[in-house]
Amino acid sequence: MPKAYASTVIDLPADRVWAVVRDFNALPAWAGHMVARSEIEDGKAADQVGCVRSFRTHDGAHIRERLLALSDVERSYSYNFETTPFDVQNYQATLRITPVTDGARSLVEWWTTFDCAPDASAQWVDTFANGVFGGGLANLRKHLAGS
Repeated sequence: MPKAYASTVIDLPADRVWAVVRDFNALPAWAGHMVARSEIEDGKAADQVGCVRSFRTHDGAHIRERLLALSDVERSYSYNFETTPFDVQNYQATLRITPVTDGARSLVEWWTTFDCAPDASAQWVDTFANGVFGGGLANLRKHLAGS
């Protein structure tokens, strides 16, 4: 099962970073390079485990993701794909913010495991690690620097 991983260090306390990413529907605010608009289906709260985030990318792709777990103690959430244009299966991702004990900084990690055709594994690892997660974390850093 391939794993795609990206991380960054942000020069803000973990609680401050978590306050921004905790909202499962906030992707357009902090990961704007990827997401044009997003909504939580069926009127559920954005922190309610089981809610589905439905969003469109800037190129028009429609993705639906279900919140599987959310922990304020661990400052993390996990989700899967319900609907995706990507040719992967059993996709499960986690976003986690951990305090860096050397200063008021945060380690932000985002990863996924998934199944795909063996010959497509390297392509999907690169897409998720560098394109989606790496780009999202870079935008998160820019968003937080401007707030």
